[in-house]
Amino acid sequence: MTTSLKTNLNKAYWESRYQQSQTGWDIGYAAPALIEYANQLPSKDLRILIPGAGFGHEAQALLNEGFNNITVIDLSGAALQDLQKRIPATDCLKMIEGDFFEHLGTYDLILEQTFFCALDPKLRPKYASHAYNLLASGGKLAGLFFDFPLSDQGPPFGGSAKEYRDLFSEYFHIKTLERSYNSIKPRAGKELFAIFEKSETFNDSL
Repeated sequence: MTTSLKTNLNKAYWESRYQQSQTGWDIGYAAPALIEYANQLPSKDLRILIPGAGFGHEAQALLNEGFNNITVIDLSGAALQDLQKRIPATDCLKMIEGDFFEHLGTYDLILEQTFFCALDPKLRPKYASHAYNLLASGGKLAGLFFDFPLSDQGPPFGGSAKEYRDLFSEYFHIKTLERSYNSIKPRAGKELFAIFEKSETFNDSL
């Protein structure tokens, strides 16, 4: 579905939202589904990227759980400054004020939480391909995706399991895509939990 957006979702837009405390998507703590998933990961040394991290509650929770190689990126400097005020200085966390689509690096895990849904839906194919390129062999994209009809009434923008399968299966093996059983109450029944593993058969030269 093609949407016609009324708002330019650029750096100025998001900076303004944070500066004016118009952050209704922020729940004030790490999403339980993501932390439960992280706690069963085999290593605390995984290179983890959290795009569109906002106030970085997931990053803060991961640090508290002993993860030691976390990178967060967001267009909003105000959001990252808030995160910086809440945590002690540490080499285990790197903060980048910038554009996910311009970011270069290599990661074992990309954690998704209210970033994909806030993008102009036309950028979704670019999101999938860039996530693929940022992940090391065997890397995973995991997190929460909204499950309600896609429209131009966002952000957040919706989507469906079928859309996500069609979009990500070009680049990833769909390990898990199911209703999240531990969503926060206001989002219960409206979120899918996903684990997408980087495919080794995709040829990005085609």
